[in-house]
Amino acid sequence: MTKRATALEQHGTVKPKVRCAIYTRKSTSENLNTDFNSLDAQRESAENYIKAQAHEGWIALQDRYDDGAYSGGNLERPALKRLMQDIDKGKVDTIIVYKIDRLSRSLLDFAKLIEVFEEKHVSLVAVTQQINTSDSSGRLMLNILLSFAQFEREVIAERIRDKIAAAKKRGKWTGGTPPLGYDVDREKKRLVVNTDEAVKVRWIFRRYLIMGSTLNVTKELNELGWTTKSWRTRAGVERKGTPWNKGQVYRLLNNPLYIGLIRHKDKTYPGEHDAIIEKSLWDEVHAMLRENDPGNRNRSKGETHSMLKGLIRCGHCDASMGITSTRKNGRLYRYYLCVKADKYGYDSCPVGSLPAAEIEDAVLTQLRGILIAPEVVAQVHKLAKDMEEEERRVLEKDKTECEKELEELRNSTSWLLKAKLDEGHDIAYVQEELSRHDDQIKTLQRRLELVEATLMQWDEVKSTTTDVLHELTTLDEVWSELFPKERERIMRLMIERIVVYRDTLEIVLKSDGLQTLNAEISETGDQHGQSATA
Repeated sequence: MTKRATALEQHGTVKPKVRCAIYTRKSTSENLNTDFNSLDAQRESAENYIKAQAHEGWIALQDRYDDGAYSGGNLERPALKRLMQDIDKGKVDTIIVYKIDRLSRSLLDFAKLIEVFEEKHVSLVAVTQQINTSDSSGRLMLNILLSFAQFEREVIAERIRDKIAAAKKRGKWTGGTPPLGYDVDREKKRLVVNTDEAVKVRWIFRRYLIMGSTLNVTKELNELGWTTKSWRTRAGVERKGTPWNKGQVYRLLNNPLYIGLIRHKDKTYPGEHDAIIEKSLWDEVHAMLRENDPGNRNRSKGETHSMLKGLIRCGHCDASMGITSTRKNGRLYRYYLCVKADKYGYDSCPVGSLPAAEIEDAVLTQLRGILIAPEVVAQVHKLAKDMEEEERRVLEKDKTECEKELEELRNSTSWLLKAKLDEGHDIAYVQEELSRHDDQIKTLQRRLELVEATLMQWDEVKSTTTDVLHELTTLDEVWSELFPKERERIMRLMIERIVVYRDTLEIVLKSDGLQTLNAEISETGDQHGQSATA
């Protein structure tokens, strides 16, 4: 062993282990069940590369990050998500891939990944492309290759879109789930009429003409036990039909396939398939749809004020409640409507709809009572304090760890500075280590400053249950003078959610709601006091 190696080992500066995570991906499921597949080949190549770098301290992690049958066009991949979690936990130093497109085919997504890697000081190596992001030339080559990969992907996507557009102009079926009433002839790649389902489609069109309501048609479909389209994929996977909702009925009534047309964007073309619905029946149904004008109704809903939007839920269905309205004799009536009742009919939900004004008044009345109830104030204030103390303990621990790490880094830096002056040491390596230590120290110092500032802020702002109760009692005295928007803002500061049952109303408060409200009231009072003094 050389004198230099011995000296470095004695001072604990032998090149550290580089933990390498191997990531593999294959776009399709083809041959994945074989003994040795594409994922295995990618991993074997990466393992051989790591072995060749063993003298640099490289070791392969045993955890496998394999995404079989997942596209590289997005980041929604289970193994990739698990890899990113391990990077966040500091378990990975370098990521090894067979080619860079195994990690991502999207330039934007890749840029996001690289940003995270750099933040966590993680390198990326592509085995077959001689790319290593730990140096500037590797990063340049990576950007060039990514640009070409993105260009290739976009060109392929454009060709596919053009091919689909050309096929639809010729009236061809271009794939996807076939609509109710049709099956797919896979050999001829065209739609063929399913006689039994076609009867149901004609029934839906005629029932809408009679009833004039997609919701009522939906209820009848579900009472009959009819479901949406059931079909088997090319791979043999069975896709079961589901109960109907009014959105699905509405889309069926607006599908031009049923009169023998193929839609592409905002245009239609004569299709190769046979029509199920006569043009006269189609025209009658669409005249009624225009008369009912669901688009205008949706716009009216969007314009209707909803104080409890995003807070109120149906307790029976565990579903959100939206706002709806109607006009009668020139007067606007607002209601909160359970989403399930809206989709499947009022009979499907015990709550259905509730008058908006009444439910809002009930919530505000209960909230006002809560604001001045000493036992509630004390309970919520204690819960908030407990949470604050727990967070304080975490911050104190974080502060101690930061200080310890800083001390260790400074001691190590002192030795490196001494080693830089001594003979027999690798100066380039020592300088690289000093630079790395400097970056780590700066990061730790910023983290320590943030923790200390947070702790100091908490020490300066202290309140008791008596303080909170006094401030809220003052608020109660002027409650009736507050504008509706001010009451709504207080409500949203305080309330986590509102759960409605047929005969009861349950309000769940935010754990820190009273604290936040109290702080705002105190701040407002201080400002008023300063203005008066001035």
